[in-house]
Amino acid sequence: MASLGKVGSAATINDVADRSGVSIKTVSRVINQEAGVHPLTRERVLKVVAELKYRPKLSARSLAGARSFLIGLLYYDPSAAFVGDVQQGATLRCREAGYHLVVESLHNDAPDLAQQVTRMVSALQPDGMILTPPLCDNPAVLKALRENQTPYVLLSPARNAKGIASVRMDDAKAAEEITNLLISLGHERIAFIKGPEDQAASGLRYQGFLRAMKAHRLSVDQEFVCDGDFVFASGVEAAHQLLSRRVRPTAVFAGNDDMALGVLAAAQRLGLAVPGDLSIAGFDDSPAASLVWPPLTTVRQPKNAMARVAVEMLIAANRTDAPEVAEDILHRVLPHELVVRDSTSRLKEKTNVQSKRR
Repeated sequence: MASLGKVGSAATINDVADRSGVSIKTVSRVINQEAGVHPLTRERVLKVVAELKYRPKLSARSLAGARSFLIGLLYYDPSAAFVGDVQQGATLRCREAGYHLVVESLHNDAPDLAQQVTRMVSALQPDGMILTPPLCDNPAVLKALRENQTPYVLLSPARNAKGIASVRMDDAKAAEEITNLLISLGHERIAFIKGPEDQAASGLRYQGFLRAMKAHRLSVDQEFVCDGDFVFASGVEAAHQLLSRRVRPTAVFAGNDDMALGVLAAAQRLGLAVPGDLSIAGFDDSPAASLVWPPLTTVRQPKNAMARVAVEMLIAANRTDAPEVAEDILHRVLPHELVVRDSTSRLKEKTNVQSKRR
């Protein structure tokens, strides 16, 4: 029986160096996207890499640069839309840079959470970790990574911490903007559905809602504030509470799109016209927000872009020539976008019940 073997031999880093007329170290720096290489030299090396179809082995690269070329993404989030967009952005940026993304789901309340993180880091030896909410605010996770000397970037943490990289959007400002939109449409009895307490974004979005209401001297009826957990079912439940009241809100702002979609479903089951009888707004701009009828007014969170920036920060931190990063650069805030669709409209007429002003 004929033995299985390779046809021809794969190009090595020595082949690339010889044909490019540079040292092996220079080839390595080009492949690892490190600074300090002349643009023309970089271009010449990359051309040879393409011609020889050179593909460095991860094991060899790790030994040469003490790197695994693996980046981890840790999440515990009931919203598949959020995790999906983050994973897509991180995966594409890793691929562009020659890295691989490893995605792991961890339960935020697991009693052995720190041990799980330690075992994962020991097995994978990642060059860094991206932490999504609420894991990014979990002391046990952060301590485990520090003790294992693993770099990490926090995605949308509750607050900035000195010396720790983070990427976020301004949740409070975005929530204030969407509340201002509803008020500009004539709505004064506006309900708000919160997210889970262990998610920093929940509190920030509620703060933005309160800020806008206060700025317009509109009181907040606590019976119009409901607890949710960022899933569809909690939006349905909250909607039934709000819409069964004698005096109903004319608009509902849900802390994320999944809950807003639950409100939309409940309103339609009750025979209410949206937005004629009830305006509804969400947050995140999930894929479903533009697919339902009427399509949902929401805030477009730059989840994909935040993940890409997080990967870039980890790659930069692992370069041998990485400079000290200033605090203002260490904490990145990316722009959001208010997306106005057909689920919100101007209040057609005033009701008999007057709004309470301060």
